[in-house]
Amino acid sequence: MFEALSDRLTDIFQGLRSKGTLTERDVDQAMREIRMSLLEADVNFKVVKEFVAHVKERSVGSEVLQSLTPAQQVVKIVHEELLAILGEPARLELSGTPPSVILLAGLQGSGKTTTAAKLANYLRKQGQYPVLAALDIYRPAAIDQLISLGKQLNVPVHSEGSKVDPVKIAGNAVSEARRNGNTVVILDTAGRLHVDDDMMRELQEIEARVKPSETLLVADAMTGQDAVHTAEEFNRSVKLTGLILTKMDGDARGGAALSIRHVTGIPIKFVATGEKTDALDLFHPDRLAQRILGMGDVLSLIERTEEAFSKDQQELIEKKMRRAEFDFDDFLQTMSTIRKMGPLSNIMEMIPGMRGAMKQMGGMPNVDDKNFKRIEAIITSMTKHERRSPGLIDGSRRKRIARGSGTSVQEVNELLNRFKDMQKLMKQLTKGKMRLPKGMGLPGL
Repeated sequence: MFEALSDRLTDIFQGLRSKGTLTERDVDQAMREIRMSLLEADVNFKVVKEFVAHVKERSVGSEVLQSLTPAQQVVKIVHEELLAILGEPARLELSGTPPSVILLAGLQGSGKTTTAAKLANYLRKQGQYPVLAALDIYRPAAIDQLISLGKQLNVPVHSEGSKVDPVKIAGNAVSEARRNGNTVVILDTAGRLHVDDDMMRELQEIEARVKPSETLLVADAMTGQDAVHTAEEFNRSVKLTGLILTKMDGDARGGAALSIRHVTGIPIKFVATGEKTDALDLFHPDRLAQRILGMGDVLSLIERTEEAFSKDQQELIEKKMRRAEFDFDDFLQTMSTIRKMGPLSNIMEMIPGMRGAMKQMGGMPNVDDKNFKRIEAIITSMTKHERRSPGLIDGSRRKRIARGSGTSVQEVNELLNRFKDMQKLMKQLTKGKMRLPKGMGLPGL
């Protein structure tokens, strides 16, 4: 989502570094470019004005301009001011006698029902026993969707159809959860195309009936400043305790994420980064700031890796890499597991410096499902012996593999050559020599 902004800021900082020493005029020019970059990213005008003023005031001080690394000092200041805008990390408050109640509100199209299922999945991993409650009686498809998601996750769903008052359903859901030993009730309330009095009145009545521990607004990050205005309107009627920003993996400019906390004062608690039910992450302001500034996000990468790979898997892969025994079977298994971590392009951007390196090479590689499936087809068309010993694959075998996978001999050759390069890199890594062979990188990866 922040690709364009990240690229612009990276270019600005590289320009500052190329100057060596900085003058106040250099800082003024950089601030003008940063202001335009943030406005183009749809960040709130008042937030941009305040942000640039703070950065400029701190950057023109003698301790910055006369330092040995003035450009680095400016980057540090921008990072700190981004954190000030994004606010402190915020967590769910599930206190008191179970069950705790989480009320989800939002407009239609914000992804509220899917987010309810994602939140249930997240809480279950935290040791909770959630139950979902379908309160959107005005849209029967939402009830069916929630029931379907509940079955998929094996999470119970409380539903009373579309004829019962939502306030009554909410009360019944909490009572049933208490009897069944559920620790959290997630209320999927009705949305509208726009904020109206009827929706707000219903939310207020539900809030008064069940007294939720958390009232979270689900907002579509791709709507930009409209998401900020929506949050302000909801907060005037019900006391919001947090925000969940959805569609953070989209190609919108992302200004809502940088504005909404500062404008409304409501903390962002979660961000949704995909369609799958596990694509919900705690919001880490420091990590988002680092990614915007092109610094990667190593901590999130480690967390996703540890979640996707078991400890035994990690140790086995590491051992095989050290011994240069990593074969196509290992690659296929690893590739399958990595796909569960989310879009590979997003994962690569978490590696510090990767965006800049990819930019120099002409952009991020094409890592869509089509490429994965083609590589998978080639590998599965090999015999077990060939996957373990690729050196055996001669011309006739390559033709057979190409026919079996529906690809060309050229594509098979390319995969084999790149895999050989990867094995060379692994040998160099075990010897402490980090040289990237020319053309390194599996096709499509």
